[in-house]
Amino acid sequence: MSYREFKVSGQIVDVIHKQIFSGTIVVINGKIAHVTPEPVASQQYILPGFIDAHVHIESSMLVPSEFARLAVPHGTVATVSDPHEIANVLGLAGVEYMIENGQKVPFKFYFGAPSCVPATIFETAGAEVTPEDIEDLFQRPEVKYLAEMMNWPGVLNQDPLVMQKITLAQKFGRPIDGHAPGLRAEQARQYAAAGISTDHECFTAEEARDKLAAGMKILIREGSAAKNFEALIDLLPEFPGEIMFCSDDKHPNDLVEGHINQLVKRALTRGIDVFDVLQAACVNPVRHYGLEVGLLRENDPADFIILDTLAPDFKVLETFIAGQQVAERGVTLLEYRASVSPNNFNTHAKSPTDFHFTMPGPGLLNVIEAHDGQLITKRITAPALLTQENNAIADVANDILKIAVVNRYHNEPPAIGFIKNFNLKSGAIASSVAHDSHNIIVVGTDDVSICKAVNLLIEVQGGIVAVNGGDIKLLPLPVAGIMSADNGYEVALAYSDLDAMSKAMGSTLKSPFMTLSFMALLVIPELKLSDQGLFDGNNFTFTPVVIPQ
Repeated sequence: MSYREFKVSGQIVDVIHKQIFSGTIVVINGKIAHVTPEPVASQQYILPGFIDAHVHIESSMLVPSEFARLAVPHGTVATVSDPHEIANVLGLAGVEYMIENGQKVPFKFYFGAPSCVPATIFETAGAEVTPEDIEDLFQRPEVKYLAEMMNWPGVLNQDPLVMQKITLAQKFGRPIDGHAPGLRAEQARQYAAAGISTDHECFTAEEARDKLAAGMKILIREGSAAKNFEALIDLLPEFPGEIMFCSDDKHPNDLVEGHINQLVKRALTRGIDVFDVLQAACVNPVRHYGLEVGLLRENDPADFIILDTLAPDFKVLETFIAGQQVAERGVTLLEYRASVSPNNFNTHAKSPTDFHFTMPGPGLLNVIEAHDGQLITKRITAPALLTQENNAIADVANDILKIAVVNRYHNEPPAIGFIKNFNLKSGAIASSVAHDSHNIIVVGTDDVSICKAVNLLIEVQGGIVAVNGGDIKLLPLPVAGIMSADNGYEVALAYSDLDAMSKAMGSTLKSPFMTLSFMALLVIPELKLSDQGLFDGNNFTFTPVVIPQ
């Protein structure tokens, strides 16, 4: 079969017209030249490829070219990618790196112009993306939209800088992605009326209905940490034109196992009409974002996949992008491409005493309560466990562990807090993947282990690590301190080893490192920790670690 011209026969799934017919597709020079209905012997199904409608490639810890290698065996042909994470580290240069690296492979990466870099004024980021930068990005054909507008209070209050960015997107005719967890009723209507067109943060059907009524499209998210499929999937039959699927954040070991195909399978298992499911997985992102991704029409790019069946247990037999076969029977055909590694890491090694927390007087601790499978947290209180020096330490017996965020861009004292539900019984885990600013975040049972984990990451200029006495597992992430340019499958194995070690240390979370990375995400309620202190996400203000008595 030549790349220039070839034929594929089978049962052609026309999602747009909601019909399946026997026929042959002729591909010439990367485009579909003819779609001919005719009797054929093959019972394989040919359909448009899957699209992840919102993802941060950086959260896979892989550069775009490696993300593509792992995604194509699952039938993914394109992503709508928000480069917000690397932009917080490197600014416009980081976005340009993502675009250029993505061009190393025949995968369709469509990027957004980051709207909130830095995400808030309450944390230290490595860079800023200005309105002038956004205008520059909109000149590039790969940049299709204004990425998630997390500053929803700024939208509602018509903050001049926020409105300037929204106006730029409207000037260039770009959709504007939303990010407003829990926003409902009149506030949701105001948010949508400002031009916000999507939301991927809904965690209840009622919230999603409010936003749908306001004219927004809803992205059903199922990532490594945030999982909203069960809460939202029953909306799909009612709103097939307004729903898309996304992962948002996907760790490498999970990406090896599956991608958007997993959401498709689960939706089909629930008995949802196959055309409604495929409209969400294939068609709606193309229409909403104006993507140059083919939908099995004549003159479309030849982006399609071949399945053995349309039953929920389907297997992706082949994946084609622009007429090139990129995967076959679960094996990627994309070659590994080495990549140069930009970074921004400027802090010094720490000592255990840097992680001491001296109680200012009697009182209870404000404690972050993490929740498995959710980005939101709760605020609880707990008594402090003190040393003779009045240092509040982790109360391992009651699962009140110490958490710290270390500024990676400047040499500053760590911010200290306390957290529940990581359940480590010994040691510490740490990561420089910490949304949104990607400072170092660490959770541990003692100050020595916490310090050791942090210093290992400082030494390698970014990564994830687990420390348990003399047992250490470390995955360096030298690309901006958040990604590896190594072979994605090898990175996935290394990550799986770290994940297993963290669970052997006692963690009961499904994805401890992914959950850890979100404990600095200030724009998601209720209580988080930045490098500047404990933060109340409901009121957008700092809050004390200690409640005086």
